[in-house]
Amino acid sequence: MSTSDTQLHYLSIRQAGELIQRGELSPVELTRACLDRIEVTDDRLHSFILLLADEALEQARTAEAKGPMHGIPFALKDLYDTAGIRTTSGSQVDIERVPTEDATTTARLKAAGGILLGKLAMHEFALGGPDWTTPFEPARNPWNLNHITGGSSSGSGSSVASGQSMGALGSCTGGSIRGPASLCGIVGLKPTYGRVSRFGVVTLSWSQDHAGPMTRTVEDTAFMLQAIAGHDPRDPTSSHAPVPDYSRSLREDIRGVRIGLPRHYFFDDDPGVNREVVARVEQAVSVLEELGAHVEEVTLPSLDYVRAANSVIMVSEAFAYHEPNLKTRPQEFGEIVRGRFRIGGLMSASDYLQAQRVRTWARRDFAQVMKTVDFLVTPTMTQPAAAFEGFDPMSTTRGKSFTAPFNVTGLPAISVPCGFTESGLPIGMQIAGKPFDEPGVIQAAYTYQQYAGWHQLNPAI
Repeated sequence: MSTSDTQLHYLSIRQAGELIQRGELSPVELTRACLDRIEVTDDRLHSFILLLADEALEQARTAEAKGPMHGIPFALKDLYDTAGIRTTSGSQVDIERVPTEDATTTARLKAAGGILLGKLAMHEFALGGPDWTTPFEPARNPWNLNHITGGSSSGSGSSVASGQSMGALGSCTGGSIRGPASLCGIVGLKPTYGRVSRFGVVTLSWSQDHAGPMTRTVEDTAFMLQAIAGHDPRDPTSSHAPVPDYSRSLREDIRGVRIGLPRHYFFDDDPGVNREVVARVEQAVSVLEELGAHVEEVTLPSLDYVRAANSVIMVSEAFAYHEPNLKTRPQEFGEIVRGRFRIGGLMSASDYLQAQRVRTWARRDFAQVMKTVDFLVTPTMTQPAAAFEGFDPMSTTRGKSFTAPFNVTGLPAISVPCGFTESGLPIGMQIAGKPFDEPGVIQAAYTYQQYAGWHQLNPAI
């Protein structure tokens, strides 16, 4: 591990933004630093599907917006539409697809002065992987190149963790923002369902998809969220809830905050859950207590059924979306995704409705508990990053999921680094809050981050 904070590509968005605003750093210099970093690392990381070097430098030369994102290089998971630029969703099916307009989130980041570096690797259509039968090389974990990044926002995780980009957008249906964030040692926020527009973001599961930021620090996540949050009339699920100033949440104070620990699911003795992960999160919870939080155990009976509901809803809705191509061009899908999408076609209306009944129960169950606590704190993932060798991508469909409950319920949840395994692989802690309480979630995560300091460590690649 190294603490390369003096290198431009490892500046935080906050640090770089302040230098740019003072005229001590130009967007062009910063963009060149990221492009140089990509040049020397991406032959090993494979974070990028498409690099837009010339376009990024031109954007940097003409950047005029003011604010925290002005002149900041970012990258997009390759299911965010980009006008005139190929958007593949990591699949041969869409290998030549070129959208005619930007996704709302893409447009908002550009309007805020962000510099688009390129499109990032991902698991095909945001489901399954890594899959060697798709057109693109799987992204690799900067902390250990022999290990996966998690999915499906795989390139987003590796790009941000390695200093290739200062921030990225991921998408999340069962944990695809928080998972790679945890496994790559960065911050990933899944906002409340409806907080961020999904217009122009290729669909996996209409009722569970979320768009959100992935960055190296909590404050950078707040800045990116500020740029993309808010109602969008082109997204029928987009919320009209007012957007607060998230920078006001960057305060170190959780005194008196009530934290709920669902030990019966997230912390119990389970052969499918890594004990190092649980131990590190337990230590992080103790830090939160030292900082003034009150911790109590809570029980959520619906948790035992939420993973199944998430999966049934996901593959059913995915099959409905992809059915025409599955019937006419099945050979162009990778093996893993083709198989899982076809399972969705075998689900009955009864299966789907029963899963939705579980979802209703879970929402009610979580809402009741959230009347007694401010946040839920859990491990983000059941395991650290697995090695590529011998990894079974279908293993992610079995056992517990620590992230899926918050896709099913739509509650905001953030993953923040909380340590490493003995072998040097990152571990993340998940903090989930009440609907649209991104400010509270950000403040709790920021308070922990500032005390623990794990964000100051960078992989030696």
